[in-house]
Amino acid sequence: MGRLAGFRYRQIVRKLRSLGFEFDRHAAGSHEIWYNSETHRYTTIPNHPGDLPEGTVRAILRQAGIDPKDFLNT
Repeated sequence: MGRLAGFRYRQIVRKLRSLGFEFDRHAAGSHEIWYNSETHRYTTIPNHPGDLPEGTVRAILRQAGIDPKDFLNT
């Protein structure tokens, strides 16, 4: 289990909000689009119960342009 494993939807959203992201709109199914007006970057977050897989969290951070170290330190 990596250091980005074990995060739930609410934990990720809380951290993204502190990094300047805001909810933008709903996407297909249970996915949401979040936007950062400072960096003009979007990221898609699945709103699923339980922990998100580490690869999914890494993909969210890659889309958002956030370094995993910065994400873990917020």
